[in-house]
Amino acid sequence: MVFSSTLFLFYFLPAFLGFYWLVPVRFKNTVALLASLLFYAWGGLSFLALFLASVVVNFFLIRGMAASAERWKQQIFLIISILLNVSMLFYFKYANFFLDNASAVRSYFGGPPLTWEKVVLPIGISFFTFEKLTYTIDVYRGVNKPLRSFWDFMLYIMLFPKMIAGPIVRFHEIAGQLTDRRAFDTVDEKLAGMFRFIIGLSKKVLIANVLGEQADRIFALDPTTLPVAQAWLGALAYTFQIYFDFSGYSDMAVGLGRLMGFQFPENFNSPYVSRSITEFWQRWHITLGRWMRDYLYIPLGGNRVNTSRLYINLWTVFILSGFWHGAAWTFIVWGAYHGFWLILDRLFLLRLYRRAGALNIVPTFLITVVGWVLFRAETLTQAVAYIGRMLGQFHPRRVVSWEGVAAPPPTVPVMDWHQFGSQFWLLLALGAFFAFMNALPALERRNLNLYAAHTHSLRQSLVLTLGTALLFLLSASSIVGSSFNPFIYFRF
Repeated sequence: MVFSSTLFLFYFLPAFLGFYWLVPVRFKNTVALLASLLFYAWGGLSFLALFLASVVVNFFLIRGMAASAERWKQQIFLIISILLNVSMLFYFKYANFFLDNASAVRSYFGGPPLTWEKVVLPIGISFFTFEKLTYTIDVYRGVNKPLRSFWDFMLYIMLFPKMIAGPIVRFHEIAGQLTDRRAFDTVDEKLAGMFRFIIGLSKKVLIANVLGEQADRIFALDPTTLPVAQAWLGALAYTFQIYFDFSGYSDMAVGLGRLMGFQFPENFNSPYVSRSITEFWQRWHITLGRWMRDYLYIPLGGNRVNTSRLYINLWTVFILSGFWHGAAWTFIVWGAYHGFWLILDRLFLLRLYRRAGALNIVPTFLITVVGWVLFRAETLTQAVAYIGRMLGQFHPRRVVSWEGVAAPPPTVPVMDWHQFGSQFWLLLALGAFFAFMNALPALERRNLNLYAAHTHSLRQSLVLTLGTALLFLLSASSIVGSSFNPFIYFRF
C-alpha cells in the first residue's frame, strides 16, 4: 500500500485518523500499532511472521544487554543483535546478487550456471534493519535507556509512516515521543501535518509521475540510437522524478507523523542547489547520511585518521551506501562515483569552488545528473552507453568497420520535441523551478520556517487550508485518471 494509492488516501487514512484522534491518549499507541501491522500485512503478509519474530528477539536481546553489568556481556548481546539483523538483510537483499555473480563466473569458466529459487525481497527491510540497529547501538552507547514496553518498541520499528521508505528515524530522536507526545497534539500541528502530507502527495503524483513516465520511455530505448538531446532529456526527467518522488514520500511521512503527534527528522533540503557533492549529501536523504556518519564512518575512525585512511574510509562508506540502495553493480558504481567526487572535494575542489560562489550549483548538478544515470540504468553496459551518448560518443557516424573504412553513415537521429506533449514540458519546467528556487537564501529560509512552524496565525491557517484543499483535488484527479504510479524507493 503506497501513500499515493486510492486505497490509502480514501479508505485507510481517513479510517485510521478518525480512530486515532477519537480514542483516549492511552489507546493511541495501540491504534497506531494495529494500523501499522495492517499496513505492512497488506503488502507483505507472507513476511509478517518473520518480521515480528525478529522484533521480539531484538527486544529481548537489548533487554539482556541493558541488564548486564559487565561490558563484555553487553558486547556479546550487541554483536548477536547486529549479526542477526545484518544476516537477515544480507540474505533477503543480496543472496540473489551474489548467486547471480557466482553463476556468471562459473559459466565464464565453462561450468553450468547455478540454479536456485529466487529470494523475494520483503518491503522496507533496508529501512527497518537500520532502525533496529540504531536502537541496539543507541542503548549500548548509553544514549537512551531501552524501552520498558515491548509494544512501544514494536511501534518504534513498525510505525507505518516511516517503515517502508523512511526517513530513517534514530531511536533517540523519538524515544520520548513514543510514550508522551501531548506537546505536539495540537490543531496547528495537525494542520501543518496535513499541509505537509498534501505537498508531498502533489510532488509525487503531479510532477514525479509525469516525468517518470517519459524517463522510463527514454531509458527503455537503445542508448546508442538516442539523439544527444534526448539522452540528456531522459536523464533530466529522471533527475527530477527521483527527487520529487522520494522527497514527496518523505514529506508525506513527516506530515503523517505530525498528524499523529510525532516529529520526524527532515530528509531533504533542496539538494539540487548544492554547491558541491559534499553539500549535496548534507541535503539529500539526510537521515541516511547521518546514519552512515554516526554508525559507520565515525566508528571507522572518522576524521581522526591519517589522510589516506580517511579517503579509503570515505570511499568505503559511499560504496556501502550505494550497495544498500540496491543489490546491483550499478548501485555500487553509483556509490563509488559519489565517493570519488567527495574525495576530490577534499583534495582541491572545495577550494576551487570558493571562487565561483553560486555558479558551483551548475557543475554540481551536472555531476549529480550523470550519477543518476548509473542509478537508473538496468546494467553497467547500458549506463556506460547512455552516458556516452550524453557526451556525444558512440555516434553512428563514427562507426568504423574492421577494415578501417568508415561505415556508411546512417541517418543522424534527431529528437522530435513534440512527442512528449505540452504537459511534460510544463511540469519539467515547474520541477526545475521548484528544485532550484531555494538557491535564493531568503526564499530557502522562508520555506524552512514554514515547514518547521508549530503555530500559525489565522491568515496562515486559512491559506494553508485552501492550498491543501486545492492541491488535494488536483492530486486526487491525477491519481484517478492515471495508472502510472510507481514509487522508486519501494524496491529498496
